[in-house]
Amino acid sequence: MTTKAVDLPHLRSVVLAGHAGSGKTTLAEQLLFRTGSTSRLGKVDDGTSFLDHEPEEQKRRESLSLAVAVLDDEGTRVQLVDTPGYPDFISEVIEGFAAVDGAVFVVDASGGVEAGLEAAVALGRGTGRAACFFINKCDRENADPMAALDALRERFGTKIAPLQVAIGSAEAFSGYVDLVHRKAWQWDGKAETEIPIPSELEGEVATRRDQLLEAAAEADDDVLSKYLEGEEVSDPELEACLRKGVKESILAPVLVGSATKGVGLRGLLDAFVRYLPSPADEPPVTAHEPKSNDAVSVAADPGGPLVARVFKTAADPYVGRLTYLRVLSGTIRSQGHAWNATRGEDERIGQLLLLHGKEQEPVGELKAGEIGAVAKLAVTETGDSLSAREKPLALDPLTFPTPTLTVAIEPQTKADLDKMGTALNRMLEEEPSARVERSAVGEQLLVAMGEAHIAVIAERLKRKFGASIVTHTPKVPYRETIRGRTQVEGRYKKQTGGHGMFGHVWLEIEPNPGGGVEFTERVVGGSVPKGFFPGVEKGVREAAAEGVIAGYPLSDFKATLYDGSFHTVDSNELSFKIAASMALKKGVMDCKPALLEPIMAIEVRVPEEYMGDVNRDLNTRRGRLLGMDSSGDGMQQVSAHVPQAELFTYATELRSLTHGRGVFTAELDHYEEVPAHVADKIIDAHRKEGDGSGH
Repeated sequence: MTTKAVDLPHLRSVVLAGHAGSGKTTLAEQLLFRTGSTSRLGKVDDGTSFLDHEPEEQKRRESLSLAVAVLDDEGTRVQLVDTPGYPDFISEVIEGFAAVDGAVFVVDASGGVEAGLEAAVALGRGTGRAACFFINKCDRENADPMAALDALRERFGTKIAPLQVAIGSAEAFSGYVDLVHRKAWQWDGKAETEIPIPSELEGEVATRRDQLLEAAAEADDDVLSKYLEGEEVSDPELEACLRKGVKESILAPVLVGSATKGVGLRGLLDAFVRYLPSPADEPPVTAHEPKSNDAVSVAADPGGPLVARVFKTAADPYVGRLTYLRVLSGTIRSQGHAWNATRGEDERIGQLLLLHGKEQEPVGELKAGEIGAVAKLAVTETGDSLSAREKPLALDPLTFPTPTLTVAIEPQTKADLDKMGTALNRMLEEEPSARVERSAVGEQLLVAMGEAHIAVIAERLKRKFGASIVTHTPKVPYRETIRGRTQVEGRYKKQTGGHGMFGHVWLEIEPNPGGGVEFTERVVGGSVPKGFFPGVEKGVREAAAEGVIAGYPLSDFKATLYDGSFHTVDSNELSFKIAASMALKKGVMDCKPALLEPIMAIEVRVPEEYMGDVNRDLNTRRGRLLGMDSSGDGMQQVSAHVPQAELFTYATELRSLTHGRGVFTAELDHYEEVPAHVADKIIDAHRKEGDGSGH
């Protein structure tokens, strides 16, 4: 398809967001098909979706990354950004909101207000995006569009205003009443035809129109006083209030329909055009000059200074890195240059592309308000700003949630080992809410948003870059320490033909809380020559690194060399290293050795109704509650100290405990002693492992 050029007032960019399974992608597919933007109707359940085109999406029958498509509706170009609803992929939704001026929150008429919808609405409110709601699946079994509307108003406030009333529900759903123009539309299987408002709905229509008037009148003082005095508000007045109210986020209208049947699509397209803002309606964005940090106001103007936001990066094994961008001001041209103001580097711009799901349309330029992509940029990453070198302007970076589910990863085969490093780096370019790190016990860790996120990353690593990984629960970085003191002898003697080996030390070992490993000496009279001190220290430090009771590093102790003896011929640094190592291992057993575990400071944010369950669960994880705080929006913040060993699967379990509404952050706070019954199990496991490996 060839996309026609449009001016700013005839451009809309809209993100579709909401809970998983609410029908966002099906709605987008229908809108594209109905407006002639696609020649066939893609279906998610058949794996023929135009937008969910990645193999992982087709296998799961759900969106895992955002997709962009363009449709033309009677001279208005609508840039649709479809986003996943599953909480593991929330960073895709954040990227989607960064690319648009307006949002449509899709609601399942039988599901009401679900966690994914709450998260999306919170994002929309945080970014100040104009929005409307679409109650979808009104024809589904158990669907109740009126109850869904009431649930929205109860959860998000009375600024959620009905724009339409459903005619019937579930199998009986057949159309809707337009509350602005008081007209009814019925679906006859092929098209929507106007019918008289059903008499049984007249009372409902009057009540819901009143709710609409009450919300819309807030946008205009004259209309508000008319409404309060009981005077008639005309349709054009109501429409003007709605337009202003939506654009200024004073209210969010609610529409109804069924994406699978195609009911309500005309009304939704009209709402895009009538009520959602064009780039020309949006207030200027604030950018800053990187060197001076001075704020600069930038309006949407194709002739203005270039400012483009990179909102997503896709790693493609064939095309290379594909960079998605939204131009906020100015014009960017194919085969030209742009300045990455975030990194202070020049980028050569190759062929610019308009995105139509998996298909791409080459274009000569992208102007203010437009969304597109470019391949093979050298340094640019998600969240960066592109501008002109002579007028560098940077936008605030995007912020993504901290990943909370950690797994250890290993290559499946030797061949995978060679590919894994590069593959992970490429994969992380497109995963802003995942990271790879090395643990204190030397394991490679992948930290992501949840089990589904980790599974998808593993599948993409294999498909895109040919690197197969296996995952398992990480090892806890325990530490060993001592609580007593002792004096201990270490003697190493070995006689072979020629020179022998001889090292002899006396060490004093004592606790050194918070001091790591400290080595000193107070040898009197040269019983151990100075030249062997480095060997003794090396022996102590190496034995400590290996651990004594459970194979974990020994820490927070002080070892003092105070005596010993040597042989003029047979002594050398290695002999003293071995003697010191033997002394430390023997001495630690007399110093009340203890195992320490990392304790994490966690902050859990949950709705009030789940507080009891969450607190009980933290107790079963050996957690210590430190405090609770109400954040005033029905949410509670719980602070606690919890052993890291109890937190590896917490992201998944908290989600199931709170129906997807709970989130948490965790960071290392301190180490403390492992309870005896837990320590015994860890020490036993270490001994068995040692026996099994022939030690």
